[in-house]
Amino acid sequence: MDDTVESERESPMVGTPRTAADDRDRGIGRDDRADPATEAFLAHRNLLFTVAYEMLGSAADAEDILQETWLRWSGVDLGTVRDHRAYLVRITTRQALGRLRTLGRRRESYVGSWLPEPLLTAPDVAEDVALADSVSMAMLLVLETLAPTERAVFVLREVFDVGYDEIAEAVDKSPAAVRQIAHRARAHVAARRPRRVVSAAETRDALDAFQSAVETGDLQSLLDILAPDVVLLGDGGGVKQAVLRPIVGGDKVARLLAGGWGRVADISSLRPAQVNGYPALILRLDGELDTVLAVRIDDGLITGLYAVRNPQKLSYMERETVLSR
Repeated sequence: MDDTVESERESPMVGTPRTAADDRDRGIGRDDRADPATEAFLAHRNLLFTVAYEMLGSAADAEDILQETWLRWSGVDLGTVRDHRAYLVRITTRQALGRLRTLGRRRESYVGSWLPEPLLTAPDVAEDVALADSVSMAMLLVLETLAPTERAVFVLREVFDVGYDEIAEAVDKSPAAVRQIAHRARAHVAARRPRRVVSAAETRDALDAFQSAVETGDLQSLLDILAPDVVLLGDGGGVKQAVLRPIVGGDKVARLLAGGWGRVADISSLRPAQVNGYPALILRLDGELDTVLAVRIDDGLITGLYAVRNPQKLSYMERETVLSR
């Protein structure tokens, strides 16, 4: 079946982050307002967004992919489609693969470190441990080290449990080739991901200790919660000041954080928030959102600090984004 047909029909379900309540407010999804194509798309919208986001690490680009998916889906003869979910995931994957290759070239010229776009996530994301782990900042950075097709195969197989035959159709490979790619990607990720899945409670405890140490300026307390080989990455996108290269080592990171907080403490606030399925910290300056600080934790210590300051990446922190598998 050809999933490249486009339609001029307007999509009612793309743009800013939305919730089920938003759809109800617009009358979307009611029997008297939504046609079968729209109903099918809305039924799987959060899943499709999650697939695209995990492949791209960008919520804005994931929304663009949903628009492209809708344009193709709205022109499909639904009578020829046996599995709406599989068909929509296939369209989304193909569009995301094309976008991922383009983004790879853009990121080569990105100013400083590139970090995924953080999402303010609903509490139920944390309850699905596998989903929370798959969208965590630490995991998204691991996925960035995969080739585009490897990333697509890993995400579809390991996160969404898509069958090898369906993945093969989505990435234009044979099922046998997909199995080999999946094996290779799985080994690659296993060697780089956190040593074990960390619970939200463990993350919260580490963040509480970290926040207290930063706010009190207690250098020793910072050193106690930071791993000796901790890495700090900052993403200002050339718009906001941020470290341009990774800062490595507990002593360097601790002194940088303590010194930086001392300069802005009078106008700053640090508050916890649920970001990408896990607790994180939000820094506000004069009441304005300035930085999202996510962490990676191994064996009870913070081994990665990810500070996103690029204003273009913070728009999805204004309201919760619903993710699903």
